[in-house]
Amino acid sequence: MNPSVKIFSGNGSQKLAEKIAQRFGAPLGKVNIQKFSDGEFQPIFLESIRGDYVFLVQSTYAPTDNLMELLLMIDAAKRASAYKIIAVIPYYGYARQDRKDKPRVAIGSKLVATLLEAAGADRVITMDLHAPQIQGFFDIPVDHLDSSAIFIPYIEQLKLENLTFAAPDVGSTNRVREIASFFNSEMVICDKHRKRANEIASMVVIGEVSGRDIVLIDDICDTGGTLAKAAALLKEKGARSVRALCTHPVLSGKAQENIENSVLEELVICDTIPLRFESKKIKVVSVADLFAIAIRNAYENKSITSLFIHSQLRGRDK
Repeated sequence: MNPSVKIFSGNGSQKLAEKIAQRFGAPLGKVNIQKFSDGEFQPIFLESIRGDYVFLVQSTYAPTDNLMELLLMIDAAKRASAYKIIAVIPYYGYARQDRKDKPRVAIGSKLVATLLEAAGADRVITMDLHAPQIQGFFDIPVDHLDSSAIFIPYIEQLKLENLTFAAPDVGSTNRVREIASFFNSEMVICDKHRKRANEIASMVVIGEVSGRDIVLIDDICDTGGTLAKAAALLKEKGARSVRALCTHPVLSGKAQENIENSVLEELVICDTIPLRFESKKIKVVSVADLFAIAIRNAYENKSITSLFIHSQLRGRDK
């Protein structure tokens, strides 16, 4: 008898998990996550998961509570004799702490990987890690999904005449170059210098933008300061229009003010994190279909290569 698939959600990703389960074709499993007055969590699965493939959907934004909740769910599933435990983490918190870039700092993304493995996860499915090499912090398989599978169809339907892609910082260059190559379009780079976290000291544009319809691509929109500053600079340099596509809407601090007051035509984001506020400039596209396919392929031991942009590029070259 083949193991069954059970999909459960933590409190941080309930709506997305419901969509993923619906797309997959299975009901969302029943779990009760009790929270005590002192802040402790205790997850209790309300149905048997013995011998099952258990997929636990939880983004680790506002990372302390959501991460701890996920770790306890993994431990509970392991102790309930689940066959395989797969952590589905649409947004992987602490991903920006991926290296020791100054003395005496933690490498948070490595610590989180170690905690997930120690808790008992057999596999991780995630999307658009801030640094792809974080996959190497794990000694278990990691399926690293790419939001370009969602963003490319969206860009195509815009039918922009003078399409040019922009990286809001040097770190986004590889991600943007792949999408620009898919469209056979030009790309430019907004090179920024920070004084400190979430505070930009200066920014310059590398490349020609006059008369172009610019699409900024990034993985995380935190305060929105980088995107707002990049959009303003691109317009100053003669861009005809500027819009931004970002995977993870962290949207902390003055994000609402920065986005509302920016020259951006629109900000298109994924639902890896629940939207914190409404804005006429923000449009949400869902990752549910992509994760449902990844879950099914993981369960059926099938390849997920077709979900990536490089597979689509190879198809175009034939």
